[in-house]
Amino acid sequence: MARWCRTMFVATILTGSFLLFLVQPMVARMALPRLGGAPAVWNSAMLVYQALLLAGYAYAHWLGRVRPRAQAAIHLGVLVVAALWLPIGLVAMAPSAEAQPALWVPWLLGLSIGPLFFAVSAQAPLIQRWFSAASGGDDPYALYAASNLGSFAGLIAYPLLVEPLMAVHGQSLLWSGGYLLLIVLVLACATRLPRTAAVDHVAATSPPPGARRIAHWIALALVPSGMMLATSTYISTDIVAMPLLWVIPLGLYLLSFSVAFANDRWLADLLMRIAPITILLFGGIIMGGMNERPVFSAAIALLLLFMISVALHTALYRKRPAPDRLTGFYLAMSAGGALGGVFAALVAPVVFDWTYEYPLLILAAGALVPQMYLLGQFRNLWMTKGRTKWIALTAITVVMAIVAGLRIADSSAVFDESRQGLDFLVIATLGFAVIGARLPYMIVLAGSLVLFGGYRALELSIDPGARVRSYFGVYTVRDEPGPNGGLRELDHGTTVHGIQLRGSPERERTPTTYYAAGSGVGQAMQAAPALYGPGARIGVVGLGTGTLSCYARPGQRWRFYEIDPAVVRIARDTGQFTYLSRCLPNPEIRMGDARVALAHDASNSLDLLALDAFSSDSVPMHLMTREAFATYGRVLARDGLLLVHISNRFIDLEPVIAAAAREGGWIAVGLKYRPSSLLVDRASASDWVALSRDPRGIAALRSKDLDWTALTPRKGFAAWTDDYSTILPLLKGF
Repeated sequence: MARWCRTMFVATILTGSFLLFLVQPMVARMALPRLGGAPAVWNSAMLVYQALLLAGYAYAHWLGRVRPRAQAAIHLGVLVVAALWLPIGLVAMAPSAEAQPALWVPWLLGLSIGPLFFAVSAQAPLIQRWFSAASGGDDPYALYAASNLGSFAGLIAYPLLVEPLMAVHGQSLLWSGGYLLLIVLVLACATRLPRTAAVDHVAATSPPPGARRIAHWIALALVPSGMMLATSTYISTDIVAMPLLWVIPLGLYLLSFSVAFANDRWLADLLMRIAPITILLFGGIIMGGMNERPVFSAAIALLLLFMISVALHTALYRKRPAPDRLTGFYLAMSAGGALGGVFAALVAPVVFDWTYEYPLLILAAGALVPQMYLLGQFRNLWMTKGRTKWIALTAITVVMAIVAGLRIADSSAVFDESRQGLDFLVIATLGFAVIGARLPYMIVLAGSLVLFGGYRALELSIDPGARVRSYFGVYTVRDEPGPNGGLRELDHGTTVHGIQLRGSPERERTPTTYYAAGSGVGQAMQAAPALYGPGARIGVVGLGTGTLSCYARPGQRWRFYEIDPAVVRIARDTGQFTYLSRCLPNPEIRMGDARVALAHDASNSLDLLALDAFSSDSVPMHLMTREAFATYGRVLARDGLLLVHISNRFIDLEPVIAAAAREGGWIAVGLKYRPSSLLVDRASASDWVALSRDPRGIAALRSKDLDWTALTPRKGFAAWTDDYSTILPLLKGF
């Protein structure tokens, strides 16, 4: 009977956590076509999730003050009332063009999923408290490991199973069925709660935690939460922008709880003991970036995240209170997790111009992780109260300063592997001596972060205008000298976002990279006057550096759609790029998500629309659905041209466009442009698709370049819709 009771509680906590992590990406998927991909939308959504999670944990903490059977009655009532919001989905509300996401999104999500999310979020701490009462005092903390396994399952299930196999409507029904199952499981758990008066009222009898201890709980939860988001940002910004990459850091973060809170302690204790070594050595390595070995760098970053998370969560487990204080403990953990998320996702992009939150959180992890001296001699050195300790500390500081100074003075050492190996050996030797002594350890760790890459980030931050950051990533402006004036490049993380030739007005008006004259969009822009006359109406989704504006002709009317204000400032306001000022002064620029903006545009208001809205290699799915193409068709004239940029290192987007063209009545042809030399006008290889509902525009393109070929739909591949889309069948190399 005891085993059956435990199994029932584990199943309940697994189900609740699974639903909680399934609902977040599912609701995001539901909201994307309606709200667009503006950062204000998703920042507001994240705050709603965090607020509801905190509210659920606070509710579970309050509920612990009443008798177990009364807790069950109240919570079952909350679950039943929240069930009135089934099937889960968004309420029928649409924002106006002037709606403020910061106010409108929380209102929409609160009305749509607020009660359901609140009820489910209370499951983990509440069911653990019930298990302690039902089992007669067994340790409930091991159930938290099961909770995070459920969260991990929900996280992995959505992109790998639920989204590829089900439309949004089916996903809603699946989640709603899971919620009803959860009510049944909670009811079954409630029947196991004790009735006797002696244990009917579960009052806290253990000493309450002090403010310092609560603050320590919050800090130990804050750093791994922030590291998880910072790792995702750092990898996608400075190493490799790969689809579904966000799943791995979040999955490792959740698995770290399962290791840290497991009954079997050997793995958690082992990882916690070696974590200080890992932080010291791998923290410096990952700061080097190593873009030439992105897979290795990403693996190091993920291993570092997992080690930090396990170590700090194990420290949390060791400092856990008695079960009668369990809900307050989890409330503090939830507050710390929320603060870490707010810092990494909301504060850092505003305060920092680079991913400085990443090394700062590594430093914070080094300050918090439990440490043990490796040798007794080192313990004796750092525990002494004489001058020897301070002499050793000074010597270590001087050595770190000399090594860092030599590295900074000789910038070529960045590329000297032997020099890097020597620096790494110095760090490893010093680290071997200081692990266990907090202050010396932090000095060596900080020096390592600066030595292997932090100083290069600081150099760019000091250089005015060299780098800017927004919620969409980090933009870096680089100058490359050359015989004719060189060039200026805009990088978005590791991806080139635009290049402008320098040295003369003529060179500065030359379209480059994906937009060169021979590219698909270049040919279409040059054909526009002949197709639509001198007053052609041109729309461009994605401003970039403003390169396409140099195809503008007198009398044409141009309109740009750009979601990131930082890009507008770089292209138009700072003077760093002069495409707009030389070719199209004072262009019309519509800020916000392109699909939302186009939905408010008049019908038949454009002759040519170029769609180039990809940020690095990420795909804005809501711009590629059947409904989105219907919007483009409404805004375009009947004989208008739609150009779609589909160059991507990881995803083959041609089947998506071919299926949308087939179902929408478009004629579609593609051009894979491969310039003979990348050095000529800095033209880049690019893949463009041209679509029209009138064969004349397509015929005009094909008459100038026979390389335009008709798209062949992939057999069995259905067009993406607002109700269904998945990138899994499109991943290259899989």
